[in-house]
Amino acid sequence: MAENTNNVSTPVNDARVPNVNGQTNVNQTVQMPTEQPNVQGPSISTSSVQENKPNNKKVKKIKQGKIDESTLVEIKIDPDGPDAVKSEKKQAYRYLARNKEGVLIKDYFSAHSKYDVYSYLVDQGMTVYNIETNSMINFFRKESPVGAVKMKTKDLIFWLTQLSTYIKAGIPLADAVKILAQQDKRKKYKPIYDSLIYELTMGESFSDALGKQGSAFPQLLVNMIKSAEMIGKIEDTLDEMANYYQDIEDTKKAVISAITYPSIVLIFAVGVITFMLVYIIPKFKDVFVSMGAEIPAVTQFALNLSAFIINNYMTIIIFIVAFVVVFIFAYKKIKVFKVLMQKFSMKLPIIGKLVIAKEMSMFASTFATLTKNSVMLTDCMEILRKITSNEIYKDIMNRTIENLIKGDKMSETFKDHWAVPDLAFYMILTGENTGELGNMLEKVGEYYLKEEKNLVGQIKTFIEPAMILFLAVAVGFIVISVLVPMFGMYQTVAAG
Repeated sequence: MAENTNNVSTPVNDARVPNVNGQTNVNQTVQMPTEQPNVQGPSISTSSVQENKPNNKKVKKIKQGKIDESTLVEIKIDPDGPDAVKSEKKQAYRYLARNKEGVLIKDYFSAHSKYDVYSYLVDQGMTVYNIETNSMINFFRKESPVGAVKMKTKDLIFWLTQLSTYIKAGIPLADAVKILAQQDKRKKYKPIYDSLIYELTMGESFSDALGKQGSAFPQLLVNMIKSAEMIGKIEDTLDEMANYYQDIEDTKKAVISAITYPSIVLIFAVGVITFMLVYIIPKFKDVFVSMGAEIPAVTQFALNLSAFIINNYMTIIIFIVAFVVVFIFAYKKIKVFKVLMQKFSMKLPIIGKLVIAKEMSMFASTFATLTKNSVMLTDCMEILRKITSNEIYKDIMNRTIENLIKGDKMSETFKDHWAVPDLAFYMILTGENTGELGNMLEKVGEYYLKEEKNLVGQIKTFIEPAMILFLAVAVGFIVISVLVPMFGMYQTVAAG
């Protein structure tokens, strides 16, 4: 790919370098290199700025001779000059720099000013030769929306654990994040690391840096880190949040494990039944007609169902796809429909108990964690309102916030509510009266976490034989619909 090298800084007598617009920038001074590097020097890669040591990652290299390294000079940018003026929105900058290993890197970085890019690169131990931006660079290298990539829970758990370990070992926070960025070679997380390190380099607090990543990090984690910064226990909070998300991940895996086998059996059953109705049953129809066999009601039903599927299979497929799309759209966009479906699921015998146990476990555990870190009750409810996807419990949080503002107790909202079990209500009431609300809710969270795991086990125990029974009944129905007229034919032939 051809690259424009006209903007690469070159030595000049008056120590001034033209900027990208062709104007002389007096704030950008030049230091003449002490010796001329060989033109056939190190390869130029487009690897990440965080990669301060060689790795086996495949990178795109610019052909040797593309840039004459003998013309490269280090630039300096005045922190009080025009290049340090910050823009309201981040701009895309193209830079040329040499890392600690002597490899030339030509890459792009988003920042609020040219000086921010320069400071970031220097902080990485790089020698900077050129930084530029223009409308074309911003057009083609437009920064992805903040939070476009959300860190997976299992990756977040590892990240929190490792970060805590490095901080406990005495490594500064910014350096610990840089180490994690170097270790993680996944491209999807690179923008998150780049932005996070940039914000820390610019002097932002850790919680603010996390918050500026949008939905990449959970809002609960951001608030917990903010509280931990006030009391100076970041590493303890990181461990606590890692354990919290580990419990969530374990429960999620248990639920997936519980429904995986029944789902496979259901798909297999539908496939077998469809195959027999479409390919097996029609062949027997011709036999029955040619032999003049009497067709019983069960066989006639199977024949009619087979004919309907064969003649209308495209309509059936379109209807199923349309139904799924409309259902998902309505669930996501129409609040009334979503509330109706959530109420329906919470009224089901076993599934309803599982949904309530899951929500109460999340509510109690999160609330206990927040109160231990001295987060105000109204802020706790606001955070809980954001992290739950259940509209019934969102409404409870909203009414609780209103009651707390009025000076009422939190338990007033939970009293006699069908979605709040009596055990949870009385534990909350006791916690309020004794001043041990955080400890009480921690016990409530532990209880409903165990309840949730027990219910998952019950569902798994119930669904597996139910699916096998369904398969047996469906296949048995088709077999009977074929065998009954055949027995009639055999009796007719024997009597003749």
